[in-house]
Amino acid sequence: MATRSFGQRIRRNEDPDLLQGKALFTDDIQLPGMLHAAFLRSDYAHGRLLAIDTETARQAPGVVAVYTAEDLGDLSRPGPLLVPPPPIPDMKFQSRCQVPLAYDKVRYAGEPIAMVVAEDRYLAEDATALIEAKIEPLTPVVDLEKAHQAVGPLVHDDVPFNQNAQVKQSKGNYRMVRDRAYRVVGRKFVYHHGAACALENRGIVAQWDVRATHLTIWDTTQAPIPIRSGLAAMFNLAEYQVRVIAPFIGGGFGPKIMMFYPEEILIPWAAIRLEEPVKWIEDRHENFSATTQERSQAHWAEMAVDQEGQILGVKDTFLHDAGAYAPYGLTVPLNSQCTLPGCYDLEHYESEFISLYTNLPIVTPYRGAGRQHGIFVMERLIDLAARELGLDPAEMRRRNLIPPARFPYNHGLIYQDFEPLVYDSGNYEPCLDKALEIIGYDHFIRHIQPRYRKEERWVGIGVVTYVEGTGIGPYEGAHVGVETSGRIHMASGVGTQGQGHFTAFAQIVADQLGVQPTDVKVTTGDTNLFHWGAGTFASRGAVVAGNAVHKAATEVRAKALRIASDLLEARETDLELTNGFVQVQGTPSARISLGDIAAASNPMRGVAKYGSTPGLEATAYYGPARGTTANGVHAMIVEVDRDTYDLTIHKYVVVHDCGTVINPLILEGQICGGVAQGIGNAFYEELYFDDQGQLFNASFMDYLLPTATEIPNLEIHHLVTPATENPLGIKGAGEAGAIPVGALFAQAIENAMADTGIELLTIPLSPNSLFTLHAAVASAQ
Repeated sequence: MATRSFGQRIRRNEDPDLLQGKALFTDDIQLPGMLHAAFLRSDYAHGRLLAIDTETARQAPGVVAVYTAEDLGDLSRPGPLLVPPPPIPDMKFQSRCQVPLAYDKVRYAGEPIAMVVAEDRYLAEDATALIEAKIEPLTPVVDLEKAHQAVGPLVHDDVPFNQNAQVKQSKGNYRMVRDRAYRVVGRKFVYHHGAACALENRGIVAQWDVRATHLTIWDTTQAPIPIRSGLAAMFNLAEYQVRVIAPFIGGGFGPKIMMFYPEEILIPWAAIRLEEPVKWIEDRHENFSATTQERSQAHWAEMAVDQEGQILGVKDTFLHDAGAYAPYGLTVPLNSQCTLPGCYDLEHYESEFISLYTNLPIVTPYRGAGRQHGIFVMERLIDLAARELGLDPAEMRRRNLIPPARFPYNHGLIYQDFEPLVYDSGNYEPCLDKALEIIGYDHFIRHIQPRYRKEERWVGIGVVTYVEGTGIGPYEGAHVGVETSGRIHMASGVGTQGQGHFTAFAQIVADQLGVQPTDVKVTTGDTNLFHWGAGTFASRGAVVAGNAVHKAATEVRAKALRIASDLLEARETDLELTNGFVQVQGTPSARISLGDIAAASNPMRGVAKYGSTPGLEATAYYGPARGTTANGVHAMIVEVDRDTYDLTIHKYVVVHDCGTVINPLILEGQICGGVAQGIGNAFYEELYFDDQGQLFNASFMDYLLPTATEIPNLEIHHLVTPATENPLGIKGAGEAGAIPVGALFAQAIENAMADTGIELLTIPLSPNSLFTLHAAVASAQ
């Protein structure tokens, strides 16, 4: 029997091509006669577009075409609402989506107004500078709290109070438990805007074959199949006439889910109109406004506790910044609302959010997708309550964890998949115990920290818990087939942005067919090779697509055994698959290759002996009834420099439970990448907009990304509580590393600077913010 690969630390199949520069990325596409596009984008965050003069630009050298909204015809209409509102009672929802090119108002700095197509990108960029757009400036809506005031400017003239949505959800009776609480602690918490900053920016190449009436698109998208279906409908084409290929993508992190960016519509449209290939690759400056962002929320939250530190209930009211448009529905604020309860047995919870339009770039999911906001509020409230009660914060967490006997744990809230929020399985206390043990929590508190404090060094410790809702539907599919040559191929509609799909999916197939993962050719993100699916997002690739792969591979295995049983004249129970053959157990000479079985299943003459479905192949789909919930604990020892307020992370520990693990090596890579982004979100990365909606730091000279010198060595440990909602027992892990880091930084830094009395209620932090807070507290004392 072949060695089992599922659960093994196998190196990634895709890495040799990536490391040798052989992998195909969108910007690698070079086609004969290819033209290049550039966009004129609004300099104003808010204004009325009165006139556009493109005549000079049209006459510029190398310019092939200049397009404004007037040229688009029926295409000049708002894009589709990508995620409809959930079925929550008494919800208010007013969706406004972006048009491909602005024609009446501009609503954020960077909104596209005109597109230039030229012989090369340089000429296209030069021509955009020759377009004169006459804009009457309007007062922009920038401040989140002011956006909801009864008077003031409106982002959309027909949306009162700039209100995109108002959603209330609750469980139990918070008012009742508040009245009998020993303490009620409450604060305002703020999370500021940030960007995903993927290594590869967005890009699209489109080619229209006039004779074949076929459109081919290479797109840095996380959702190629919905793009295919949507563009076919927009251009009045059959779906088979449109092929979308998502090649290797240098990071997605959520913003590349956002289907139907203006560029994704306009580049294919121009290719059809001009009958020439057209390419657009986003530059880094564009990326800071043209690609969606995330994170701005303001929470007013309180927690009621008893004298022993038991959490009686939590109330949270928050404002969410949707940006200028809301094409992605309410996924981010719903995640915040539903993730706030975290790992805790919370019987009474009252939550309300108001999502608001502002004149800032559009907000859609970014790694964590609102979960970090909820975790930050809950974990900070526990820290504050523990301080008031004189309890150790880790001990207070332990007292409130959901016990194993309570699973499945139904919160009764409606989650982003429109189903009740149910934690399917979990065992939270061992994760906490393991993290405390590895970080050396008790020893640090009792022995190490007192010594540091005598030396007047700010060294602190933090421990936080989190949950991650993963693996939501609706479904994904996979095709697994064996060719007569013996080659094994597998295709799925999900795209890949570095998650290791080419290896993890191959491991699942390999174990069923008795081969090595390197023997399985995996293709993802090509709509010609697999036609149905939702995409790669919400930590669902391994859970949903992985189980579809397993189902398809299992069907191929069953068919191979059935045919081999006849050809070898042996019972199926006596057969095994190993090294590309089906053989009789104990008799290796009695065997037949998978390729020969594939040939037998597809005869050229005679009777279809093995059924009317030809080929040794199967297509299968998997759709979970609901998502599955991963969990974990992060712990950190950090030192704050007393002069510069910069940080040194002395130790960072992650204990994570994502159910059954396909490949621990890939999983650890996911965790490391998530923590690195979480550290950036927590202490370095913040987009600074002025009161006119202008971004001050749209470059990596000013927008600070953490580098290798800021990321510590991580100690990562995994515990396994299998998921109960899917056959493989898998839970997602794509966003877990990033979710709790902001809360952890706030707790650990507060602990380090305990003698100063500062409270950290805003993310991201920075050396400057710590200095300012410390100075303010010192002056008030």
